[in-house]
Amino acid sequence: MSRLRIRFAKLGKVRWTSHRDTARMWERAFRRESLPLAYSQGFSPRPKVSFGLALSTGYESLAEYLDIELSLPEGDEAQVDIEALTGGLTAALPEGVAVLAIAPIADRALSLQEEVTACTWRLAVAPVEPGAPTPDIGQRVERLLSAESLVVTRTRKGREVVEDIRPAILSVRLVEETDDGVWLECDLATQPRSLRPTELVAAMGADLEERFVRRLHQWIERDGAQWEPLAAPLAATDAPHALVRAS
Repeated sequence: MSRLRIRFAKLGKVRWTSHRDTARMWERAFRRESLPLAYSQGFSPRPKVSFGLALSTGYESLAEYLDIELSLPEGDEAQVDIEALTGGLTAALPEGVAVLAIAPIADRALSLQEEVTACTWRLAVAPVEPGAPTPDIGQRVERLLSAESLVVTRTRKGREVVEDIRPAILSVRLVEETDDGVWLECDLATQPRSLRPTELVAAMGADLEERFVRRLHQWIERDGAQWEPLAAPLAATDAPHALVRAS
């Protein structure tokens, strides 16, 4: 057996593809590349493909991950051509999805769901009402960060629960102001509960909405050190407009 971790981008119109449909597009790409995927046992065998944190429909990303397990004879793991596989999978995927990096991982490595502790997001914040003046976003960010607690009502598994989301807001930074709104970059925790950008914006005020959300990084933190599940230079992507807002 051999396990590989794949990092990929999801940009442009394909951002409206659901998580389930994204999984199906990957299964088709694996078949086109004739990858010898390992399968589960039982009545209905499934390929051993494990996705990381789900990306909300409509969000873009430069840091999506999935782990796959290959069924290879012992000793043949080194024969997997990573460079050829990277290009082949990108060609087999829809426009806007590009493989950024592939690397082997230990057979006993923890799942992405267990390891990732935070994500970095970039998004624009603008008034809900068209034509309304943009409030002082910097002031609202300061108010968020200085608050000892931010108690909100969230829906979990079909029922409403009251939670304090302040511990999950690790940082918020103003980047620039454009016609699209005020751009922020923020680090939001994924454990023990994941905080979504839409919930952060809601905490800033009901008169604001998010626009053009993109995930930039996912982070693993252990013993005070922080790193990505699989590092990849942005230059590695052939996806259009990798560093600017895609249409």
